[in-house]
Amino acid sequence: MPRAFSELTFTPAVRTHQERMGSTKTYSKFLESGPRQGHQIGPVEEAFIHARDGFYQATVSETGWPYVQFRGGPVGFPKVLDPQTIGYADLSGNKQYISRGNLDGNDRVALILMDYANQRRLKILGRMTFSEGVEAATNLYVDGSETEAERAAIIKVEALDWNCPRHITPRFTEAELRPHLNTLGKQLADLQTENQRLQRELAELKASGA
Repeated sequence: MPRAFSELTFTPAVRTHQERMGSTKTYSKFLESGPRQGHQIGPVEEAFIHARDGFYQATVSETGWPYVQFRGGPVGFPKVLDPQTIGYADLSGNKQYISRGNLDGNDRVALILMDYANQRRLKILGRMTFSEGVEAATNLYVDGSETEAERAAIIKVEALDWNCPRHITPRFTEAELRPHLNTLGKQLADLQTENQRLQRELAELKASGA
């Protein structure tokens, strides 16, 4: 776990539980002095983010309740704008505006980006701001989106961490399965053609009395 992420998440209450459960020694090293890491997006993270077609986004309401929402769109709709900034076109949805309202009172967000097929997940903590209106989101809008954008959502990254792959059940999208399904489809078509050929040869042999 990078130092930047542990600095934000290892609160006094968390440290108390680590001590009680015997994991303080294991995790103390992440808070020790040294080069600060995990607060910028590198090439690996950038490629991972650009390959996503959705992520989970958590906000906190003014009454203290967390709210988790799935944000989806065409592959590549979350864009890395610089090493500490992510942006996306916030598409029109069901008009509840729960996340949007929460962020008026608390600009903190937590993201989890999943790659189920390869059992990878990236956690991001940041602060979100908005530029309202369709025009503001023009440069972030991705062709193929199901609805128009209502605003540009900009996240200033404060920390990120690659999470343990344990317990991630592999799942595959249609796009991820399509090359394998195409290969299986061709093999099946070849077998059907060969089977038809053998049936014709067998019929001809029977007809000839052989």
